Amino acid sequence: MAGVIRKLIQNPVTFSKFFTSHSVGINANVAAAQRLFSTGATHLQREFVLTEKTGSKKNIGLITLNRPKALNALCDGLMRDLSDAVEEFEKDREIATLIITGQGKAFAAGADIKEMQTLTFAEVVTGGFLSHWLRVSQCRKPVIAAVNGYALGGGCELMMMCDIAYASETAKFGQPEILIGTIPGAGGTQRIIKLAGKSKAMEICLSGNQFSAAEAEKMGLVSKVLPPDQLLPEAIKLAEKIGSNSKIIVGLCKEAVNRAYETTLTEGLNFERRIFHSTFATEDRQEGMSAFIEKRPPNFQDK
Repeated sequence: MAGVIRKLIQNPVTFSKFFTSHSVGINANVAAAQRLFSTGATHLQREFVLTEKTGSKKNIGLITLNRPKALNALCDGLMRDLSDAVEEFEKDREIATLIITGQGKAFAAGADIKEMQTLTFAEVVTGGFLSHWLRVSQCRKPVIAAVNGYALGGGCELMMMCDIAYASETAKFGQPEILIGTIPGAGGTQRIIKLAGKSKAMEICLSGNQFSAAEAEKMGLVSKVLPPDQLLPEAIKLAEKIGSNSKIIVGLCKEAVNRAYETTLTEGLNFERRIFHSTFATEDRQEGMSAFIEKRPPNFQDK
């Protein structure tokens, strides 16, 4: 408890989001920290994030951003809650895949302009502003974004930190930072160009225009667009499919795909081959191939 309070005291400034003037002070954060340790709960009770185990085998970690009145503003408190939730599910050996979605009309619609307006260059540089937002992209387990509404600014960046993104037909995307005299700071300029190419990345980042889920799918930001009532069920279905495979092999495969995303083709091919070789040291590789030959379902033990 003392460690949590100490962390909160060291980070009294919070950063909400576009379209809201709601701010969370240090007293509210301390009160939230006290609620974290309510007894008897399956998961830690967080102020801005809801967590639950879902799916037929309860092996899917569902994380719901929970600031609906503020369109799930990515304030500092929410991002710390999200990082903690990812950490919790990553350490849980029962959990195979994570899903992140938003409560209400939005996935997440950005950060509070009024909160950021008073910050100085020295404060954001020495304080490592936004550095803890990277936790989602560092998760070793697969993370699926179920984008149910607005994904603007930091919300769009959060979606791109995930490994797979499904979107509702009503979802809206964009990087509007240019309209308020700044630029994306959590990967917006870097990840969009990898997914959509230079021309489209420039158009999105320099204009600040919003774009539809259909456009996002066309440019490769999301892999599937679904009716709103099918979004979460389909995300869970995909998570369960991924979760039916060996966790250790899934983690290695994710690492190999990310290496292709981050390096040259030659380096990526060498890395992939070494990862492929390493699977032969696992019992699950032997079980998978034996099951295929024997025409039966594999019984992976994550070893």
